[in-house]
Amino acid sequence: MSEPAFPAAIRTFAVGDGPRIAAAWTRAAPQDGMTANRFSELVLLDRNFDAEGLFVAEQGGEIVGASYAVRRRIAHDGSDLEPERGWIPFFFVTQNARGAGLGRSLVSRAMEWLAGHGRTEVVFSAYTPNYVLPGLDIERYPEAAELLTSLGFTEIERPSAMDRSLIGYEMPAEARGLVDGLIERGYTFSSPTRDELVPLIQMAGERFNSDWARAIREGAVSGLPLERIIVARDPAGTLLGWAMHGTYEGVIERFGPFGVVPESRGTGLGKALLHVTLERMCALGAHSAWFLWADFGSAASQLYAKTGFGISRTFSILRAELGAPTATEGGAA
Repeated sequence: MSEPAFPAAIRTFAVGDGPRIAAAWTRAAPQDGMTANRFSELVLLDRNFDAEGLFVAEQGGEIVGASYAVRRRIAHDGSDLEPERGWIPFFFVTQNARGAGLGRSLVSRAMEWLAGHGRTEVVFSAYTPNYVLPGLDIERYPEAAELLTSLGFTEIERPSAMDRSLIGYEMPAEARGLVDGLIERGYTFSSPTRDELVPLIQMAGERFNSDWARAIREGAVSGLPLERIIVARDPAGTLLGWAMHGTYEGVIERFGPFGVVPESRGTGLGKALLHVTLERMCALGAHSAWFLWADFGSAASQLYAKTGFGISRTFSILRAELGAPTATEGGAA
């Protein structure tokens, strides 16, 4: 590919860039496109957003690339600002601007910015609460993988996205028998009241992770219908787990979070809860169930597989150290 007639200039975010970045993003990665409103909600309105960390490449008045660096200015949980870590949730270069090292320049600027703010490591992408994708889909974006590798990134985790069709779904007889047997023993599967969200959020935060608690809270505040949440209780009324859908960005077919307390795992409760929730999703008109993150080979991923979910994509979460020279010859833009 021939080099552009003149190089792109890199600057930081300016008012008015949002819709143009979203349009350029979609041109660069049409299989993972972006809209102006979604970009605003996930990036510009994120509580840790700093305009100086969003780098924009412009060529001939057209945005042709961007990279985004973020560090915690408000703690995600408690008082922990994770002062050594920063994130690069995304970068892209449009097709017509590739081949001249622009991708390398954008990512390097993001890494340098994080190092300048005292960060000693950077993760791609896996930034909570507002990641777009859990990590890099190497199969879909091999050039990006080559570039990040050349800049010192190595894989630290490999989650999978999974999905299954709900068209014609009917709870299997085995699962129906399991659910009915639990109900006969006094267990309940029902949607919580507004008051019951309090212990649910507390359990999610204390026994699972703080981001799930945040997701439930923010979903409820933004109007998530409580019929999209199913909680499981034992005969004494003790909360043992829950499953939900439509939590993230209001997408009804996106499943999760889903959790069962450790002492109740292996009892069939998780399987029952999963099928009750899939049945509810069908009743609410969902044609599929999908999620972005299951730890590869975990007990949860095995349960999903037995329930008819298949792996749709695999992501690499990547990490690099900061403060040492990173740019090397070669790679892709």
